[in-house]
Amino acid sequence: MCESANPFFEGNQMAHFDYAREDTGNLVLLEHVNLTIPDQRLATAFYVSGLGLTRDPYLMTGVTNMWINVGRSQIHLPHGDAQRLRGHVGLRVGERAALIERLRAVQPLLEASRFGWTERADRVEVTCPWGNRYDCLDRAASAPGDRWSGIDLGIVYVQLDVPVGCTMAIAAFYREIFDACVEVRERNGSLQAAVALGGHQQLIYVETPDASQPYDGHHIQIYVADFSGPYARLAARGLTYGEEKHQYRFADIVDPASGARCFTLEHEVRSLRHPLYARPLVNRNADVTNRNYRTNGEKFSGAF
Repeated sequence: MCESANPFFEGNQMAHFDYAREDTGNLVLLEHVNLTIPDQRLATAFYVSGLGLTRDPYLMTGVTNMWINVGRSQIHLPHGDAQRLRGHVGLRVGERAALIERLRAVQPLLEASRFGWTERADRVEVTCPWGNRYDCLDRAASAPGDRWSGIDLGIVYVQLDVPVGCTMAIAAFYREIFDACVEVRERNGSLQAAVALGGHQQLIYVETPDASQPYDGHHIQIYVADFSGPYARLAARGLTYGEEKHQYRFADIVDPASGARCFTLEHEVRSLRHPLYARPLVNRNADVTNRNYRTNGEKFSGAF
């Protein structure tokens, strides 16, 4: 009789793992966050020179919009009045020491704006010239099981502040409409709904007593595997608009049971047949300069 060579089997009993943590649900990728800005010069100083990210060299290269590459994701910055995300974005942008050096270098260019940063034990909280916050996470900040533990460069989460009492309804919305994996949890005294996007990203809705900032039209874009099912469920509730061949939009997140609106955030929903899905994005190694350059050293080669 042959014995199993699989180390996970012993006495015909499979070792116990929490396989639910491997589930990703129907949401595949958070591709971009869109925030209008009034000044590309300040945006370049902050996002490119300060955070160390890369302006996309192929699309939106004019003066009316700029796309900033962050690993497999982007931050879209069309020209307009400054928009404020009601929450903040979690990023991985490399080592802390190099980030702080870059932020210090751009400080004179941004001193008349809302730009600034605060060092925490596990992250650097950076504020853009118009008040949007980006949490630049240290690699050591990842705990076992964190979805973003495998990311070296990328958007790892978008955290949004929502009114108290909305979390369970928001969780039910993503489960019922999108067949998403959602974890409802309590952290730092607040109830949260963490929606999985692929294997490494999350949308995190956090109940906040002072979540009253008006919505100004900023949006996110997601890719979904089952494109038609969520559309049919959203359209049946009269929530869809902007229908195109490979995408549609909705903004109101509602309680599936009562239909009451919980939160407003425009979602640009794309199918995996969209021409832009999985388009290779150019990301540079921000630590490389003309003084320390080595052949082919300008290309980012980390994970995700």
